[in-house]
Amino acid sequence: MFQFSDLASKLPGETESIFSIMSKLAGQHQAIDLSQGFPNFKTDDKLKELVSIAMRSGHNQYAPMAGVLELREEISQKIYSLYDRQYNPESEITVTNGATQALYSAITALVNKGDEVIVFKPAYDSYEPTIKLSGGIPVLIQLKGKNFKIDWQEVEEKITSKTRIIIINTPHNPTGTVLEREDMLRLERLLKGTDILLLSDEVYEHLIFDGQQHQSAALFSDLSSRAIICASFGKTFHNTGWKTGYCVAPEEIMAEIRKVHQMAVFCINHPVQIAFAEYLKDPKHYLQLGAFYEKKRNQFLDLIKGSNFKGEPSAGTYFQVLDYSDITDENDVDFSRRLVKDHKLATIPVSVFNIGQQDNKQLRFCFAKNDETLEKAAQIMNRII
Repeated sequence: MFQFSDLASKLPGETESIFSIMSKLAGQHQAIDLSQGFPNFKTDDKLKELVSIAMRSGHNQYAPMAGVLELREEISQKIYSLYDRQYNPESEITVTNGATQALYSAITALVNKGDEVIVFKPAYDSYEPTIKLSGGIPVLIQLKGKNFKIDWQEVEEKITSKTRIIIINTPHNPTGTVLEREDMLRLERLLKGTDILLLSDEVYEHLIFDGQQHQSAALFSDLSSRAIICASFGKTFHNTGWKTGYCVAPEEIMAEIRKVHQMAVFCINHPVQIAFAEYLKDPKHYLQLGAFYEKKRNQFLDLIKGSNFKGEPSAGTYFQVLDYSDITDENDVDFSRRLVKDHKLATIPVSVFNIGQQDNKQLRFCFAKNDETLEKAAQIMNRII
């Protein structure tokens, strides 16, 4: 008889994600959930109606493998208008089942056994398992200090003849920091003359604050020539459950990514693509998002200014990292669990994303919530001493 002990796991060290754990705890304890990164306010009624129109118009069968051409054309136009970089809709843009699938397909297509992939920690939790599934070796670099800066000298020292890809994420999840122009120029200088690829996770590209400009890899000639850029409509338009994203890359790179994409999912939800193609024609739908979320961030920080949680305002995303060391010496995992059970507030401990679960007494809060939710969360936080 078959024994499950004989089943060799490809990811033996992987356990249930912290997002699932905290969401379950939030549900069990009827807690206010500022843990998982999704908005709790409504998707635009106009966008929902566009999906309904697409369904009624008959767009209910398989879409083209690479995505509806009209949507790819709108994506191309959007990137050109924002970053002055032209991507061919036919051969350099692929619509994916969320940005995570774009990341998965890119890594699977381009990483071979023994290849090294540089990952900055804390990092989105899909990067490393996907690298390992492809036989690659994650090379981890911890972001420095409580402001999460890249030590570019360390990056240079970690690059070897086996380095295949460097993964960057800006604006950054979970920290809410952003890479500046000088960071991107330094990266461009490091990679110039090499055959190293760049995987740029830019799912929060429109959620950037305080007058800063998003430093997309598309803005830099040498970086764009080697970059796969991944983006998300779900993060942009408050509908993460629709699982729609895309990636762009030079034609030769995209051809390899599409080989994996077509075998993994083949194509993406057809009526949703039709709706996004129409919705993107009005740039205000994404150009206003930075101001919208900056207001949310400011509201949240203003509501908790009397609390013992401290931190620099998030520079992007809809996450705010806060230091709780004035409250307790508990490690962040234990404290986050106690917050749920004793105070009915769910957050994400940052240490789970760090090398060796380095604990800096920081929690990540999602402020993509309606006013009532933020006010209730703040009342709890202001009572904790």
